[in-house]
Amino acid sequence: MSDDLPTADDVLAAAARIAGHASLTPVLRSRTLDALAGCELHFKGEHLQRGGAFKFRGACNAVWSLPEAEAGRGVVTHSSGNHGAALALAARSRGIPCHVVVPDGAVAAKLANIQRHGATLWRCEATQAAREATCAQVQASTGAHLVHPYADARVIAGQGTAALELVAQAGIPDIVVVPVGGGGLAAGTALALASAAPGCRLVLAEPAGAADTARSLTAGERRIDFVPDTVCDGLRGALGAPNFALLQASGAEAIVVDDAATLAAMQLAWQVLKQVIEPSSAIALAAVLAEPARFAGRRVGVVLSGGNVDLGALPWRG
Repeated sequence: MSDDLPTADDVLAAAARIAGHASLTPVLRSRTLDALAGCELHFKGEHLQRGGAFKFRGACNAVWSLPEAEAGRGVVTHSSGNHGAALALAARSRGIPCHVVVPDGAVAAKLANIQRHGATLWRCEATQAAREATCAQVQASTGAHLVHPYADARVIAGQGTAALELVAQAGIPDIVVVPVGGGGLAAGTALALASAAPGCRLVLAEPAGAADTARSLTAGERRIDFVPDTVCDGLRGALGAPNFALLQASGAEAIVVDDAATLAAMQLAWQVLKQVIEPSSAIALAAVLAEPARFAGRRVGVVLSGGNVDLGALPWRG
């Protein structure tokens, strides 16, 4: 993992590097949701990205950044689903092995995605310590290169390319809203906006059951000692150190959202936008609806981060 903080130039370089691999996802509009939110919403459809989530951008940038000799030994990561699937897909595009450590209780649809793209799965307990320990064991036994889900500089830079595209497609927004868990997308977006839309504010949508980013930004230091309790399985990771540094420097603000509001926004997106998004994605729309005064009359970019939903276990099924 690279410990150096990425820059806006790294995001631009990532955009060029992944251009032949990542999809240019659409920006979606809805008059109904604009009226409901009281602002002009521009939804960046990263649920339509390869692998079903924005994560392919960072994984692809990391994989294609590796020197040939290092790449040949393969890559390894730990992931609850989307990053693992993205890394597996990126590794397959380069013809190299991929190992993914997955915690107990991960969403079945996301595990299926990882396996579909040819990765080797390694199981562990559902704790951050277990994920990291198992990952280190696999790395030691295989020689694979670690691609951290959100704290790797190349991953952060790759994730920022979604915001670059959003600005190019929809113009400069007043505010961009992204979900935050480990902070890869959030930090990458902060870098992209600093370059492409310096006057744009960044708002982070975070589940109440894993609100370490909000606590950390308020305290001025990382406060990551918590046990996640949220339906947003993709946002349960602790905020990374480089991610916190970049978000703090950017002046990003966090909105904490409870799961009930997130699930209501998810159902609304399915009904109105006709788009299948997951809870970890719907939280961005939920944040806008939760604080209408903050967004009133503004042009708001909303990154719909992923759509890998377990269709056999929908949260509103009786």
